[in-house]
Amino acid sequence: MAEQKLKRSIGPFTALAMVMGTVIGGGVFFKIASVTAATHSVSLTLLAWVGAGVLTICGGLTVAELGAAIPETGGSVQYMRHTYGPLSGFLLGWSEMLIYVPANMAALAIIFATQVVILLHLATSLVVPIAIAVVIIITGLNLLGSKVGGTVQSLTLIFKLIPVFLIVIVGLFLPGHVDVTFFPMTPTDHSNVITAFSGGLLATMFAYEGWINVGDIAGEMKNPKRDIPKAVVLGLTFIMIIYVLVNWVFLKNMPVSQIAGNPNTAAEVAGKLFGNLGGKLVTIGILVSVFGTINGYTMTGSRIPYALAKQDLLPFSDLFQRLNRAAAPFVASLFILVIAIIMICLGSFDLLTDMLVFVMWLFNCLLFLAVFILRKKEPHLERPYQVLWYPVVPTVAILGGLFIIVTTLINQTGLAMAGLGITLVGVPVYYLHKRTRNHQPTN
Repeated sequence: MAEQKLKRSIGPFTALAMVMGTVIGGGVFFKIASVTAATHSVSLTLLAWVGAGVLTICGGLTVAELGAAIPETGGSVQYMRHTYGPLSGFLLGWSEMLIYVPANMAALAIIFATQVVILLHLATSLVVPIAIAVVIIITGLNLLGSKVGGTVQSLTLIFKLIPVFLIVIVGLFLPGHVDVTFFPMTPTDHSNVITAFSGGLLATMFAYEGWINVGDIAGEMKNPKRDIPKAVVLGLTFIMIIYVLVNWVFLKNMPVSQIAGNPNTAAEVAGKLFGNLGGKLVTIGILVSVFGTINGYTMTGSRIPYALAKQDLLPFSDLFQRLNRAAAPFVASLFILVIAIIMICLGSFDLLTDMLVFVMWLFNCLLFLAVFILRKKEPHLERPYQVLWYPVVPTVAILGGLFIIVTTLINQTGLAMAGLGITLVGVPVYYLHKRTRNHQPTN
């Protein structure tokens, strides 16, 4: 029986759509509530969005060098394995398949379902069933193959930009309902400026999550060495500009005190700008945006256990690497789906997003450091793209990542320990499977 292989059917626009479509989703519309709850300040809120954007762009520029030099399916898992050895790559893949991807899918599905309930005036008890239905439908679409998943991603990117541009264009030109002032920067609740800013920065990081996942589909891209760096750099630059403008419009139309902790900010601002009917139409556009983001995580996430299984690093690797007739890793997809459903039943939006941000930035810092290590260890490695302004940009990325990690450890110790514990469980799993594999009889 011939070996099943992934099809190289993804071009540059789909790669760009994967970055922008996966990143732009629930965060830009719903994290403003958490950011303002931490900052209690217009200027600190906008500064947090800019700071997170700059940090993410530095990280994207840095990891893009790894993506171009090591264009393999599995993305960051392969970068870790290449630099630090198989255990490190396995632990990243393990945390992605158990925390990062399903937590993203679950958190966004909860937001999607919540907005549907509000829009249609349904009972709040339907949030969980609707969220579960959404992840099942999206997983089903992606089981039809990467071309179908990529098409959904491209289409939802186009539609998701409609509410974003409407909010930005109309919101910038219409007079606001709030007299926005940037000074003083002191939070209105008189809390410490540094503490307020760090809390706001941490909250914004979820809105920028997802950019690194484009590397997971490198094995299905027509020209990954060229398209990965372009997709990451262009996509993140556009995203930061969009985020700052959208939040500026929110702050123009609602006071910080009303935005803080209010998950319906986007819908309420849309109602102020476009009236009741127009506000509902924009809310529908926001739902499409969130749908596309879930699709991006579903499509890229299933490739993680698939890539680990291809290297026989997982228990039941023979199952995880199976492809269906559409060349989609269906067992891996169903595994991610089951975990996402469990998280939907047990978690909440902010809880899930804060945990996944902490865990992934632990590995992100190691990925940024990998650029320095490989430059020294493998100077002759082909690098079609090299990070701009080296070593300044990767250094900024590392320092920013350490700031996020330390802040989370101090302010949310239990959450950080839970994420770290799930990750470290992978160590005995790795060695037990390795021992079992080495003792299997050969035919």
